[in-house]
Amino acid sequence: MAKRNTQAVTAAPQHPDVFVSEFRGVRSLHLASAINSDVSCAPIQGSMRLAVPDQIELEYVQQMNVWMLFNMQPKHIVQLGLGAAALTKFCYQNFPDALVTAIDLNPKVIAMCRAQFKLPEDDERLRVIEMDAFDFVRNPTRRGKIDVIQVDLYDAEAEGPVLDSPEFYQACADCLNDEGMLTVNLFANDEQRAKNIAAMQSCFDVVVWLPEVHDANVVAIAFKSAPMIDFEQLYQRAAILRVNYKLQAPLWVNGLKAWMQLED
Repeated sequence: MAKRNTQAVTAAPQHPDVFVSEFRGVRSLHLASAINSDVSCAPIQGSMRLAVPDQIELEYVQQMNVWMLFNMQPKHIVQLGLGAAALTKFCYQNFPDALVTAIDLNPKVIAMCRAQFKLPEDDERLRVIEMDAFDFVRNPTRRGKIDVIQVDLYDAEAEGPVLDSPEFYQACADCLNDEGMLTVNLFANDEQRAKNIAAMQSCFDVVVWLPEVHDANVVAIAFKSAPMIDFEQLYQRAAILRVNYKLQAPLWVNGLKAWMQLED
């Protein structure tokens, strides 16, 4: 049974409270739901294995880095939705030449990530900003300046992405440079997932989604410009990612290949 940490970070009343649980060496972050008073049933918003806090614990969160198969020298990586800070920490630690920006509307999430999930303080490369993700990508000063955007935006109920409109995805596309990529966690039912994919397809050259993993998570990658696909080369890169970064990248290439075969 999970050990419930009673610590909660409080802030403005319009934001859900944030709670931490621990089970078999894994610490997880939850949001308190307005419709469910049993916090033990709250969906997991992110996790960290205490023995290896710098590794990405959840498989779908690993998949959010599928863009690494195509670009290992990003200059600016943006995370929309901090979760338990796994992606933000990973990018900050493994891309020392990149600016890493994380956006979250809930100040309690940011505070808990710093208190319980080893999120570093801001410096010249790391910026964690409390603001609405849509407002961030709509800012015209960011157009064409970002290499990678990773989107994992869910509220306490986690019934589907909080932002899923064509306008949101177009704003994300506008922020990306010509070779930019967007990855999105699509934890949703089939109808919601199809809605998000259609919205992405309206403003990106190519949208691919990987096979479903645990708890119905599907990760999609959208390319601003269609990439050249050489599967032999991708498998070679995936092998390096598996050894150097402990990522299940060969499975990503399998998923991309299966998707292309289905499309054909």
